[in-house]
This record gives sequence, C-alpha cells and structure tokens, in this order.
Amino acid sequence: MLEEIVRAAVHPAIGVARIGNSPTEYYLAPEVPDPAPEPPGFYKDATGAIKREAARFRIYGYNARGEAVAELTADNAEIGWTVRLANKKAAWYQFQLALDIPDAAQAKPSELRNKDFTGERRRDLAITPDPVTVSGRDVPGTPFRNGSFVGRQVDLGELRTDGAGRLLVLGGLGVSASWDGRPVTTFANNDGWHDDTGDGPVTATVTLGGWRLPVDPAWVVVAPPDYAPAQKGVRTLYDLLYDVFVGTGALPFPAKVSFSRHIAPVLERLRDHQWVNHGFAGFYGHQGLAPFVNPEAMRRLSSNAPGRRALRRQVFDALRQHDRDQGSPVPWPWLYGDGMAVPPRTPLQHLELSPTQYRMFQYWADGDFEDDWGTVEPVRELTAVPVAEQPATLDRAALDFCLADAFHPGCEVTWPIRHPSMYQAPFRLRHRPDEDPEPPYGTVLTPQTALSVNGPLYAQAAGDLTRWMAVPWQTDTASCRSGYELALSPRYDPYLPTFWPARVPNHVLTEEDYRIVRDESRPLAERNAAFERRAVWLRGLRGQNVQQLTQMIADWYQLGIVEVREGTAGFPERMQVESTPGIDLTGVGPTDNLVSLHVPQAPDPAFTAAAVNQAVEVGGYTAAEVNAGYFDKLAPYRDQR
Repeated sequence: MLEEIVRAAVHPAIGVARIGNSPTEYYLAPEVPDPAPEPPGFYKDATGAIKREAARFRIYGYNARGEAVAELTADNAEIGWTVRLANKKAAWYQFQLALDIPDAAQAKPSELRNKDFTGERRRDLAITPDPVTVSGRDVPGTPFRNGSFVGRQVDLGELRTDGAGRLLVLGGLGVSASWDGRPVTTFANNDGWHDDTGDGPVTATVTLGGWRLPVDPAWVVVAPPDYAPAQKGVRTLYDLLYDVFVGTGALPFPAKVSFSRHIAPVLERLRDHQWVNHGFAGFYGHQGLAPFVNPEAMRRLSSNAPGRRALRRQVFDALRQHDRDQGSPVPWPWLYGDGMAVPPRTPLQHLELSPTQYRMFQYWADGDFEDDWGTVEPVRELTAVPVAEQPATLDRAALDFCLADAFHPGCEVTWPIRHPSMYQAPFRLRHRPDEDPEPPYGTVLTPQTALSVNGPLYAQAAGDLTRWMAVPWQTDTASCRSGYELALSPRYDPYLPTFWPARVPNHVLTEEDYRIVRDESRPLAERNAAFERRAVWLRGLRGQNVQQLTQMIADWYQLGIVEVREGTAGFPERMQVESTPGIDLTGVGPTDNLVSLHVPQAPDPAFTAAAVNQAVEVGGYTAAEVNAGYFDKLAPYRDQR
C-alpha cells in the first residue's frame, strides 16, 4: 500500500477544538458522526472545571487515483506539524448582520471595533503568537508563545501529539478580559475586550521512504464550549457546506435519497431538541403533541408505499419555505435565522433547511427514496470505518457537531464559511501566504466591499474565520435565548423560536427531576410532572440584561452540561439531563429568566419597569422570570435604536 502513495492530506480538513478551564484534562473531538455518548460527569474535571476539547489531526496517503490507501503515522513516516493560531476579533469590524444577505443593506454600519486605535497601534489588538512546530510521539503540551493584547500576555492554547504522532490542538482556558477595565455593554462588539478563541492553518511535512510528499493542509477553529455535546443542530455546518459544494458541482447529490441517512437524522434532531428547549419538548418530544419520532411513527414514515404519501406530505409541507411562508414563525424548524430582529421584518427571521436538504425531503415526500430504516447501524469508532472512507468521515464528524443555524453571528463560525471562494477543495480552506497580506478595507466594512473580488472571502490567514464572531464569546452565549418578545406588545411564545439550543440550551431536565422520573416508588402522575418540567438553563444569571452578560464572563464554566442518561420504563430509554450546575442557585427558581423582553427605550428605567410589570400582570409571570432590557442583538437595523 505505502508504495502506491503519491501525496498526502491532513484530516479533518477543518478541525474544531473548544476552550475549557481545566488546565490539564481534555477529551478528543468526535471522529465519527455518531459516536457513543460519554458517561455522566465526563465533560468536567473533579474541581468542576470544563475540560477542553482537543482537535486531533491525522494524515492519509493517497494514490494516483485519489484514493486514501493508508494512514501515515510515526510508525511508517517522518511527520512534522506546524500550527498558527490567532485571535483578531478586536482588530476587525463589528458584527451587526451577515453581510451577504439582502437585509444587510438596511443594517447598522459595520464599523471597526476599537476605532480609537489607529495606525500601527491597531496591531496591538490582534493576538498573534508565534507558530508552533512539533514532531514525534507523545509530545507534551507545547504552548503558543508571545501572544498579547494591548501589551498583556494572552495564551491561545497548545499543541501535543499522541502515541502515533498525530497532532492534538488544544485551545485557551476561557479567559476574557478588558485591558482598560471597560464593562461589557453589547452581545458582540465590546471595545477593549478580548477572549482566547481563535483559528488558523494546520500544515505538515511528511517524508515517506526518503521522499518528501506534497501534503494538503487543514485548518483548526477554537470555539466556545459545547454545553449539549450529544445534540446536533437541525442544519449542521456539514449540511450547510455539503449544500455549498453540491451547488458548485464539486460534490454530487446522492444517487438515491436514503431515509436512514438523509431524512431520519433531521427528524431525530427535531425530537432531540426536546432536551434543550421546552417548546420542542411540548410538540416533538415524549408525551408531546406530535411525538412522531417513535418506532411506530418512523416505520410508517420510512415506507415509500403510495399509501403513505399523504403522511409524508404532511411532514414535508410543514417545512419552512421562505418564499411561501415569509415571516411566519409556525413552519419548521422553529429556529431564528440570519435576519432576526424584534419586531420581525424579513423572511430571514427564521431558518429554513438547506436547498439540498429540502430537495432530499421532496424526493422522500414523493416516494422516490430508499426504505432502509433499521438496516443502517451507526458507526461508533473510526477503526470500524474502511481506510478509504476515513478521511471523509473525519471531515464530516468535525462539522456535524457545529451549527449552521442563525449566523447572528453564530457559535463556532459565521456567514463567510458558506462562500465557495474560500475553498481550494470541498471543506478545505485556501491559505493566504505571508507575502500576500490582506489589504485595508476602510473604517466601515460595507456589503459591497465584503463581497467584492478584493474582499475578505478568499484565501484566509490565522484568525480570519473567528474575527467575525462576538467579543468576548460569553456575551453572545448569554444572549442566545428563545422566545424574544417586544415589551408592551402582544405575546407569542416564551419558548419559541430559539437560537442555538443544540450548543446553548434554553430549558433543561434537571438532575432532581430526573431522579423523580426514575423513582418507580413514586406515583406515576408525580413522575410525569417531573418529566414535563423544564428549568431555564441560564436561571443562575442575576439582574437584568447587562448584569447577566457580565456575570456570564465569570461563571460560564459553572453552568450545567446536558448529558445522556439511562431512561426508564414508560419514558424514553435515553434521556438528556443537565449536570448539577456549580453556579450559586440560592433563592433561584427553576423558571427564572424564562422571558426575554426587548425594551427599545431601556435607558429610561421607567420603561423597563413598565415592561416587567406588564409581563407580571398580563402574562402571569413573576418578576424573577422576566429578563428585560435593550438587547442590541435584536436591533441590527439602521432605523432601530
């Protein structure tokens, strides 16, 4: 096999690491799309700190036909790894709205962050440590050095290798800070602040049998923690990018739509959102209004018999079509979109499936699909995958646990990722050479400049993917909730729509209620009531909006992780349960912070108080259940304050 190899490539093409504040403990990012769930307590160490997620990179040798024939490791090749990481958020432009959607023309201007830094001084805003090179087996943590923010040292992470010489990239420890003591005031654009996320190129040298092979490089993204690691978004980042490359002709549309591979996963994700959002639980979940993802329902939905066509059409017709549905919140999925604002003003207020996903569902609705339900077993380990398929499996696994829901701005990456001009091949980003620096774009980044042939959507340098994201990440994570409402206006739903519950939960089954559900000595009515209860995941944040953003920067690691647990008879055989939070919950009710009221006049305390009072009097909420204030995340347009 080795004698056939003419080139090599690093996989996954885009790897994802996640920050955590455990200084020594970490775990590996998923390497198959459907890994076995980890045991309770796995994601935190004994002190309650969140473990970092390490992105592991492998190298595969390819023959002249483009087939992967072997993994190259320290056992059969000489390998050297080099990684550059950077964080350029503070030196980039504000996030207001995705600049590639029509609504961007009406958005507030994307001005430079920290615009009081001018000229050469702006270099102080970019955290650009020296590149790190490692080689060999079991190399211990080798940190990125000489990274700084306005003269203060910032650590973006470290490199390691495993026993076979594969690369491990670990990100930062979740440290976010202001160099001059300014408070946070916004979800995404806090001047003076930095965090320790980042991204950058992963390159390798490979010598095989005395010959230096050409090696396709990769990229690593260091993202915030995953607070619901068993969850997948309804539209994952893999789904989005697969659609991009099907659209360009670089990848084929499936020869035959498979129920097990293409339809069932989307239905199961809708069902599984019951563990992270109460609105999804009430409709799709166990004992919900339409618990259609149960064995009997799936058997009927998987049938391509003509007699099942009406049933399939009911599901298909429920899927959102922007042209048909405009701004209605009713069609599926119940997720916010790129143009989200309060009050709504565009069909992009809500998410629709990718064109490729929608096309698959259309074939399914028409009965033109493979009824293979029950015949496709999930692969739990990469070793069970044939070598020729391992590179694509790694590429998919890394992206399947990232979101392509609302790019507002997003969880791991945001809207530029969907532009084919960024890629040299499917899933593999173009790298900007050092001798070709990026040109300046002025004090305001307009949609026209961003999308131009000389704009930032082509070859990428370290820090370029994550610079569009919120700074610090904690303020956006604390802002990603559900059922946003405009104060002093009619109510819709405190649970729906929602932003990113697959990464940032909204409502969770607590450890206490889980124990009640499992206790067969209790009355069934009590157990059912406990199962149907959901606590607000962010219930431990105190005060109103800005105070909660500030607290999140300190307490992000003390929030619970939604973990897979054993079920019990009469209930789902697997449940997802919030681990006991470390945050102080003294005097906190389970539904505190349930309702988020946007108050455009929030600088006047009287308006905020009036909004809370109305929610109490008209909605029947308690004052503690209402989080009111001016949410700039909901006001991206020029004519909004």
